[in-house]
Amino acid sequence: MRKLIVCGVGLVAALALTVPGAFGGSAQTPGVTARTITIGGTFPLTGPAASYAPIPVGMKAYFSFINARKSPVDGKRGVYGRQIVWKYYDDGYNPANTAQLSRRLVEQDKVFATVGQLGTEPVLGARAYLNQQKVPQALVSTGASYWGLQYKEYPWTTGWQPDYIAEGRLYGLHLKANHRGKKIAIVYQNDDYGKDYLYGFKAALGKLYVDANVVAQEPVETTATSVGAQMTRVRASGATILAVFQLPTPTVRTLATGKALGFNPEQIYMNSVAAIKPAMDAAVASAGAAYVTGIITIAYAKDPQDSKYDNDAAMKLYRTIIAKYGGGLTANDPQVYYGVAKAETFVQVLYKAGKNLTRAGLQNALLSMNYPNKFLLPGIVQKTSRSDHFIVSQMQLQRFNGTTKLWVPFGKLIEGRPR
Repeated sequence: MRKLIVCGVGLVAALALTVPGAFGGSAQTPGVTARTITIGGTFPLTGPAASYAPIPVGMKAYFSFINARKSPVDGKRGVYGRQIVWKYYDDGYNPANTAQLSRRLVEQDKVFATVGQLGTEPVLGARAYLNQQKVPQALVSTGASYWGLQYKEYPWTTGWQPDYIAEGRLYGLHLKANHRGKKIAIVYQNDDYGKDYLYGFKAALGKLYVDANVVAQEPVETTATSVGAQMTRVRASGATILAVFQLPTPTVRTLATGKALGFNPEQIYMNSVAAIKPAMDAAVASAGAAYVTGIITIAYAKDPQDSKYDNDAAMKLYRTIIAKYGGGLTANDPQVYYGVAKAETFVQVLYKAGKNLTRAGLQNALLSMNYPNKFLLPGIVQKTSRSDHFIVSQMQLQRFNGTTKLWVPFGKLIEGRPR
């Protein structure tokens, strides 16, 4: 009798290891049980990019909402009855930390996937390892073109927001159409992040136009604490158009330094990554409302600060979520809103991946998207295919009002990467 029991236990164990979905689902898939899906990420809660710290907290609030509500799909709480367990760590925007903490998420926390990891250089610091381990590095919070262009080498990494080359291209096209022949100065972050913007901007202008009109091109290291030398050269260049492609804090420093030096361009272009509420508040305080009024950037998500969305159904839901699950978060912070919008996309993909959740199934879902996200601008469609990994590629230009501290969209949605 004992021999039969032992054989029976062995058979049950073997089935649990070999049959997909045995005992509640995906027993062989790390991070997935019959009742939970464990995911994680790394974010700069401290350091030079700490202004993005609200993003993972916004994601947490949305996952808490999903865990509590009864799904309209099957009436169960969570996603197909599974609760989302969200773990994230502070990497200080340091790629070495990102690599180490990604290993911790995979090897100790046993996550199913990483979601929303932030920063071009930090994501690059973890990309090789996560792809080697075949762990989805999903919906990274950076628009570097790598995520859409290098998918053959790194198939487990996917972006989300519009890529920086496409965004930079829009600024170049607007400049040629509205400020043709004007002298241009460019200040950019001297890394892959800044160079993507630089490439897109100059590609839209064209080589002949760049050669004739770009009179200053100033790189700035991420560790720099001053931009005085660069802005002195910019002022002396005779430029009347300024393009700034940096992180939020350095961007504020560049604008404030330009103001202090008496450099008053007729038009400033600023990348969307830096055009966040804390940075713009600081820019108004340091450079003055008049100096920053008229800055142009792009948008792809609704703005929780803008009263025109007060009666929008998605915005009402967002405010309800933050009030109940935000733990004191400010609902008017677009960074919190960004986190909620990104979490919505991940939940959409989880449903598309199906009940028998696997990492390969998640990747398939990520590469067969064709639906909107209610938190993004009306008309934007998240769309992917095996050969198109750019999830969000539509954008709208907008101008800053330094008095109201609001961005004012203008024109129509523009396809950053025509499909």
